Amino acid sequence: MTIPISAISGVTSVAAPTAPVAPAATGSTSGAGFANILSGVDNLQQLQSTTNDLAVKAVTGDLTDVHDYSIAAAESSTALELTAAVRNKAVEAFNEIMRMQG
Repeated sequence: MTIPISAISGVTSVAAPTAPVAPAATGSTSGAGFANILSGVDNLQQLQSTTNDLAVKAVTGDLTDVHDYSIAAAESSTALELTAAVRNKAVEAFNEIMRMQG
């Protein structure tokens, strides 16, 4: 079951995780693909920051609903796993290209 981010009352600053987008193979070198990847990393950092803030509130007793922290932690973890998987595939593709050239 997927709960939209807007339905969570206590966690308003959490953005939906976005995956880094690989640049299209159009031959242009505008850097837009790299900017998309950096945007995805910024979103990941924001998710982790929000999760850390909610964890501190939960420990100090300032958090009224512990579910907010649980949801933020799950989103942050999933986004981190997705980012690591995309990075691993990119490194694997780069290494394969290097093997083809040699």
